[in-house]
Amino acid sequence: MFKISRSVTLLLSILLLVLLAACQTPTVQPPTPTLPPVVTLPVVAPPVVTPPITVPVEPKTASFKAINYDAVPGWAEDNLTQAWPAFKASCSVLINKPDWREPCTIAQSVDENSSAAIRQFFEAFFDPYQVINPDGTDTGLITGYYEPLLHGSRHRGGIYQTAIYQTPPNLLTIDMTSLYPELKGMRLRGRVVGNKVLPYPSRGELMQSGELAGNEICWVSDSVDAFFLQVQGSGRVVLADSKDVIRVAYADQNGHPYKSIGRYLVDIGEMTLDQASAQSIKSWIASHPARANEVFNADPSFVFFKEEKLADPKVGPDGALGVPLVGERSIAIDAKFLPLGAPVFINTTQPNSDIPLKRLMMAQDTGGAIRGAVRADFFWGFGAKATEMAGRMKQRGMLWLLWPKLASTPPGVVIKRDQN
Repeated sequence: MFKISRSVTLLLSILLLVLLAACQTPTVQPPTPTLPPVVTLPVVAPPVVTPPITVPVEPKTASFKAINYDAVPGWAEDNLTQAWPAFKASCSVLINKPDWREPCTIAQSVDENSSAAIRQFFEAFFDPYQVINPDGTDTGLITGYYEPLLHGSRHRGGIYQTAIYQTPPNLLTIDMTSLYPELKGMRLRGRVVGNKVLPYPSRGELMQSGELAGNEICWVSDSVDAFFLQVQGSGRVVLADSKDVIRVAYADQNGHPYKSIGRYLVDIGEMTLDQASAQSIKSWIASHPARANEVFNADPSFVFFKEEKLADPKVGPDGALGVPLVGERSIAIDAKFLPLGAPVFINTTQPNSDIPLKRLMMAQDTGGAIRGAVRADFFWGFGAKATEMAGRMKQRGMLWLLWPKLASTPPGVVIKRDQN
């Protein structure tokens, strides 16, 4: 048997007292016992290392190949008088930029009724560059879009059950450019919950929660048309209660990336990629009405609109450049690769055919699904023909950027000019 020292006995007694005290809730604070001094070793906490904030930036690696105009297929045959109104609309914005001041000023004196004079103007003040993808290929996807017509009412009832929403007041748009210049043109969307800024809800979450109630512009008769209105970005609504026609234009978006419901239907085996046109998607949903929300919610993106008066039915909706789009002469592009507002010559084919479609377009819009260098969305305009053509367009094509001869590199775009 070993002998317990007096110091150990004292320490055990103190521990016993502490344990007994912890098991009781005394009403009177007992006097603090006098204890022998306790030596406490300092505890050194490991250093807290905060990792630096890194923002992934998509590399901008499009290359532009300098060529001559006679190497642009269809350049000499295009009726450039049809493209001139769209170009002058771009100039109304671009003329304030030094690189564009000279050509846009001189354009005011060009004979707008002479295709030859317009062609001479471009050849004198612009150089053509073929657009090359990051992987070195020179072709890409050319799709189509249009301005749809919907039927609606200011009040919910009868066949008018699907709402078109304006931007809700709790949607925050956060511009990070001051902290991260490389994010120029990109914005975060969210909302304040308590003392935190959280991502804004997805399409499915918004529809399930009903939190957009009170933000309705109008109610429309077809949920499929309402979904495709969000894909197109703007449209017109004939109001049954007043017979007025209003324009609902893009105002904002919930911050979630666009995902194609056509791709979703392909992925789940409901149709092939070749079948995935707007017409086929609408037909599938009409045959499977109980699954409509499943398909819609496969796209988490949700677009909000603003109401505009339709002053002139012949004038198209404003694109991202801030000027009205011109049917069959405006395109949407990825502004990370191509400069917004610039002339772009396009070489593709008519929807579902081999008929050539070669013409000068203006890069006046952008879109959530338009990603890549050789990538464009062809604006067909308004009406039944535009609806039909845009819904079926999914062609391969090539692009040539026309850039002012004396201009610097397109702002915000890293390019390599190949002089071969």
